[in-house]
Amino acid sequence: MMKHWLGLILIGLLIAAGPASNVVQAQDEKPAAAEPAPEAAAAPAAAPADLGKSIEELKVSTGNLKVALDTVWVLVTAMLVFFMNLGFACVESGMCRAKNCVNILSKNFIVFAVTSLFFWLLGFGLMFGNGGDYVGTEGMMTVGGEDNSPATLEAYKGAYGSLNWTGVPIWAKFFFQLVFAGTAATIVSGAVAERIKYQSFIVFSALMAIVIYPVVGHWIWGGGWLAAKANFLDFAGSTQVHSIGGWAALTGILFLGPRIGKFGADGKANAIPGHNMTAATIGCLILWLGWFGFNPGSTMAADPGFISDVCVTTNTAAALATLTATITSWVLLGKPDIGMTLNGCLAGLVAVTAPCAWITVESSAIIGAIAGVLVVLAVIGFDKIKIDDPVGATSVHLVNGIFGTICVGLFSDPAIMASRGLDPTKFKGGLFFGGGMDQLIAQLTGVVATAVYVIIASAICWAVLKATMGIRVSREEEIEGLDHGEHGNQAYHGFVMDVS
Repeated sequence: MMKHWLGLILIGLLIAAGPASNVVQAQDEKPAAAEPAPEAAAAPAAAPADLGKSIEELKVSTGNLKVALDTVWVLVTAMLVFFMNLGFACVESGMCRAKNCVNILSKNFIVFAVTSLFFWLLGFGLMFGNGGDYVGTEGMMTVGGEDNSPATLEAYKGAYGSLNWTGVPIWAKFFFQLVFAGTAATIVSGAVAERIKYQSFIVFSALMAIVIYPVVGHWIWGGGWLAAKANFLDFAGSTQVHSIGGWAALTGILFLGPRIGKFGADGKANAIPGHNMTAATIGCLILWLGWFGFNPGSTMAADPGFISDVCVTTNTAAALATLTATITSWVLLGKPDIGMTLNGCLAGLVAVTAPCAWITVESSAIIGAIAGVLVVLAVIGFDKIKIDDPVGATSVHLVNGIFGTICVGLFSDPAIMASRGLDPTKFKGGLFFGGGMDQLIAQLTGVVATAVYVIIASAICWAVLKATMGIRVSREEEIEGLDHGEHGNQAYHGFVMDVS
């Protein structure tokens, strides 16, 4: 028994001696372990340089991410605007007669191809190239200059000044501007439908892309005199896209004259119903969707709060205009006309396009409500003065483009304008928000200047085309339908065509 206890004690002493030997070994090795100490002591001295480098790298990474997100946003919204070509094709063809359906579809398809070529060749350089007050001076196929729709360059410099950020890539800006230019040319298509020569329309579309759209565009978005000196504002194009298209369309109508049978011997307008209101309704819904690229995309940046605000002001105006146009047509015409309802929606969208970035949601509702009434009155008014617009393009885009431009001078909220980077000493807000008359005068200046230039330039283009290649099809071709005469085709094979 004693041996057993002695054995246990001996084992315990050996176990206890283990840590002690480790301590002695650690003490013996301490000088060797202490050798890295000088390097460890030097680490804090190097920390500030490493920290500065890390911060700079973080700024670069953040800047790259910001540019990437903004670029994706701009391109996706531009694609939505491109998709609006389908909307215009459906609206215009549906609101016209079946015998002209192929012609209208073909015009709406080819107009973007024509605009793509000529806006690339000359238009973009004239609009955004370095230039004076009135036009850019860049040469052929020159894509450069700053985009001011609105300019985001200063916002980039403020956040990433040391890195010299300049915003989204120039080709993204080009594509975004291209789809806007195509939209302006498409507006003309509907207004001159059912009697214009196909080749004449193609040539006029090319002229729109190089001598009409980019010149006014330079004044407004390219650093020209309207924006720089007159303080004119047009966020997404009530004037730059819609009024330009509207003035060019109205001029074309005057040169072409009304369709056969539109006005009777007594001067009263005869209704010429569209052949497919299903297509027209689908087209309007596509355009409503596309406008969520049109207006929010004009932020040119993926700013969550900004684009959310613009989406809501855009939608609210469209909704109210849809309702008031329906009610107005119901009261004046005795029935809730579907064509008026559709054009009411588009009128609200056009009217809110210029002010959407600087107004409250309540103001957008008022703008939309007024636009819906205006478009119905305009359609009726144009008929009374024998302006034959088969789809109401001038009532939607011209009348409400002007109205929307003026709304910037009436409803702009100075606090919102300042929060969006506008100088409060120059942009004091709309008349109804205590801003006085300055902004309203600036907007009226832009309306008048655009009207004068586009009417004169368009009239010259239409006159030259009329004198050289002609702009209107023959009486026989118009009666038979442009599908057969211009294209040797028809939209609905196997059906009996009503050519009345």
